[in-house]
Amino acid sequence: MKNTTLCYIEQNGRWLLLNRNKKKNDENGGKWIGVGGKCEEGESPEDCVRREVCEETGLVLTCWRYRGLVTFVSDCYETEYMHLFTADGFSGAPAENCAEGELAWVEKHAAAGLPMWEGDRIFLRLLEQGAPFFSLKLVYRGERLASAALNGEAYQA
Repeated sequence: MKNTTLCYIEQNGRWLLLNRNKKKNDENGGKWIGVGGKCEEGESPEDCVRREVCEETGLVLTCWRYRGLVTFVSDCYETEYMHLFTADGFSGAPAENCAEGELAWVEKHAAAGLPMWEGDRIFLRLLEQGAPFFSLKLVYRGERLASAALNGEAYQA
């Protein structure tokens, strides 16, 4: 089981997204996601998100919010607990090069139209709706979303 973070950085009605197109055997290969990564030993989710955002983008977060816990269950990958954040305060400018893929500012309304995991569209919608802290369980069979549960109740997208 792994613990990860993911952050959607907001500015002027846009998200800073990462097109995962550089690493071989990347479970997120070809998809657009926020920025983040695996928690290291002794790190809190907040420690991890700040470190990962800085490593992947060069930005230093100054204002962020812990928005939810997303549990991924898959028949292809180990179970993952992803701590979901949004941020609207940072210093610096996005790095020109990211080892994970290409960074781009994307209009929020256009983000869901990009190649991404089906479950990501659910939590992006929840973020946009200003949902209070939530727990979202996403069960995948291959790359197909088999079921979703929001705060312990079946969720229909």
